[in-house]
Amino acid sequence: MKKDQYTTHKIKENETINIRAELEKYMIHWKWFALGIFLALSGAFLFLRYSTPKYAASSTILIKNDKKGGLSEELAAFEDLGIVGGSSKNIDNEIEIIKSRKLITQVVKKLNLTVTYLTEARIKESELYNNSPLNLINFPKIKKDTTFFVNIVSNSTYKTIKTSGEESDIIPFDTTTENIDPSKIHIKSTSYLTEKQIGKTIKITIKPIDAVIDYYRSAINVSSINKKSSVVKMGLKSAVRKKAEDILNQLISQYNEDAINDKKEVSERTSVFIADRLESVSKELGKLDDNVKRFKDENKITDIESESEIMLKTNSVNREKLIEASTQLNLVKALNDEIDEGYDLLPSNLGLDDPNISKSIYEYNKLVLQRKRLLKSAGEKNTLVIELSENIAKVKSSLKKSISNREKLLQINLNNLNRESRTFSSKISSIPAKERDFLDIARQQKIIAGLYSYLLKKKEETAISLTATAVPNAKIIDSAYSSNIPVSPKKKIIFLAAILIGLVVPFVIIYLKDLLDTKVHTKKDIEELTNIPFLGDVPHSETKEKIVINAGARSSTAEAFRLIRTNLDFMLSNADEKFGKTIFVTSTTSGEGKSFTSINLAASLSLSGKSVVLVGLDLRAPKITEYLEIPDRKGVTNFITNDEITLDSLKFSIPEIPKLDIIASGAIPPNPAELLMTNKIKEMFDELKNQYDYVIIDTAPVNLVTDTLLISKYSDLVLYVTRANYLDKRMLIVPQTLYNDKKLPNLAIILNDTDLKRGYGYGYGYGYGYGYGVADEIGTPWYKKLFDRS
Repeated sequence: MKKDQYTTHKIKENETINIRAELEKYMIHWKWFALGIFLALSGAFLFLRYSTPKYAASSTILIKNDKKGGLSEELAAFEDLGIVGGSSKNIDNEIEIIKSRKLITQVVKKLNLTVTYLTEARIKESELYNNSPLNLINFPKIKKDTTFFVNIVSNSTYKTIKTSGEESDIIPFDTTTENIDPSKIHIKSTSYLTEKQIGKTIKITIKPIDAVIDYYRSAINVSSINKKSSVVKMGLKSAVRKKAEDILNQLISQYNEDAINDKKEVSERTSVFIADRLESVSKELGKLDDNVKRFKDENKITDIESESEIMLKTNSVNREKLIEASTQLNLVKALNDEIDEGYDLLPSNLGLDDPNISKSIYEYNKLVLQRKRLLKSAGEKNTLVIELSENIAKVKSSLKKSISNREKLLQINLNNLNRESRTFSSKISSIPAKERDFLDIARQQKIIAGLYSYLLKKKEETAISLTATAVPNAKIIDSAYSSNIPVSPKKKIIFLAAILIGLVVPFVIIYLKDLLDTKVHTKKDIEELTNIPFLGDVPHSETKEKIVINAGARSSTAEAFRLIRTNLDFMLSNADEKFGKTIFVTSTTSGEGKSFTSINLAASLSLSGKSVVLVGLDLRAPKITEYLEIPDRKGVTNFITNDEITLDSLKFSIPEIPKLDIIASGAIPPNPAELLMTNKIKEMFDELKNQYDYVIIDTAPVNLVTDTLLISKYSDLVLYVTRANYLDKRMLIVPQTLYNDKKLPNLAIILNDTDLKRGYGYGYGYGYGYGYGVADEIGTPWYKKLFDRS
């Protein structure tokens, strides 16, 4: 597989989440989770044992007369006057009033909540509320918490103890003492002081009133049932049920009392205001009544409107008479002008009001008409005509006298009517000015009289409301009540939270440890970061033995070396069968266990019946003799620098592996790199490959020096030892680079010191079918088993 193809393949593999592998990261630490849950539950148990339970008290009230944007009942008396405006009064406002600092302050003072009496019990302190054997009735205002103790000596005496331990002399009850800072205090015994209380110590705590007020303002919960309802629910949590109930009941009582006082104050002020205004308006109304009387007397009128109406009607009648008289006079004058010396007919039905004139005209016209008919048949000398002419003359003369008399009479009547008309006109013309003056006075009188009547009405209404101010503003639906079941701490929730914390804390620690961990742990880590063949891994050994493999060894570490021995055949399948196979063992840095791997791999091969030699070629830091705990001896360095020394003279063996030949590194030379480049090295490899089936070379770390690279051409297989939980993953770039550049031939990786509990990184491990795997832990102390990797 090409490098870029392999990289793409690795990326795809890394993108796939192995759920089982992720779970195993945490499951192997099950002991930590068990310990976390145990500690958390223990802490929860202790917390519940020593914590003080709290009880919830609640009360429900109905806010009366809830009117959106309305006035108070007393101020509503002036609403229709327009001199006051509507103020918003709703449930939210009332809730804020209930929670106001003013009301809470009054509750704190009445219930004396700044002082707390505590008595010590077997496990924890408990508050003495309303049953304290003593009472602190006089104490100064303080700015910080003050605590002291009172030891009851007898039914009539006590002594104080400061927090510093300083005790006072014996003090009689109901006396003032200065033993406690910051000022004098006065302690009085109560009816709860019995023989059982003698000798006990009461803890007294005094808190600043502002701090107590702030606490209860935040602790008391006041809320509306819903937006459309005027029902308000109040709640408070306290360690003492009776105390919470008393506080809520007192708060409701104080709210009603405060509302009643407000109503009473407003009503009283309203009553005083109305009385003052009535007195002032009464005086002003009296002045206006006097002005009306004086005006009528001066103008000699009783009712100007009625008199004006009569005068106008009379003037109208007079004017009609004047017109009628003028018309009659004109008709009479016209008729008089029509009468002449001739015998012409006179107009009739002129509407004259004198019947005699109308009758005379009728007779005149009748005679004239008869004369005209006679003249048609007789002459003017006819006796009948002469007689008719004489009669006509008499009637005409009489008519003229009547008309003349009527004209004079009409003229006199017309003159009288004109005089009366001028008199009425003069009187009528003076009426508007008097009426205007009178209307101004009457209007003011009417306004003041109306205001006076209104104030009298409101005076009675205010008097009624003043007597009704004792009605409370809130109706108590449910008085304060608390259940005997505490609301906090809640055992189930706390234990559940403890279990969660016991699981979460180890999980977070393991997660962070894994997140920050850059070490190599399993085969999976190597396969994700390199494409170098993986030969096998060596589990961690709990024993102190240097050589873990022998004929009877059945530990997981011994089995691992046997598996590696088997895998070597696959890696060395292309090696020349005529000569021995050379296997280099190296690592990135020191301390990764390459010497341990070299010795045990060599031991494993020798146990299989092969001839094996182990050579130490780490000339700079020889490890073979140090690891085997044997004295330094001659070795490869001596062979290179001294031609008289042979390889056979350098060989030795150990009792644990009698068939394994070992050649030490020898003395540390000043120029190891130059020595490895000599022909003596080639001569040594040729000789050893001819004598042995396997030549195991313990070389220097490749990341520190170039020694291994200088002699890599002599190897058939290079085993690259990487130590689990030791090497940084980022250092795997070193063997990968060497593999890509082919600087180390036939390179394969061995993972050393792996954790059996982690397995291969794929859920496998050693000991299958043998019952081993953890047998090496026999004899390990229990605390190491608990905390080591688990």
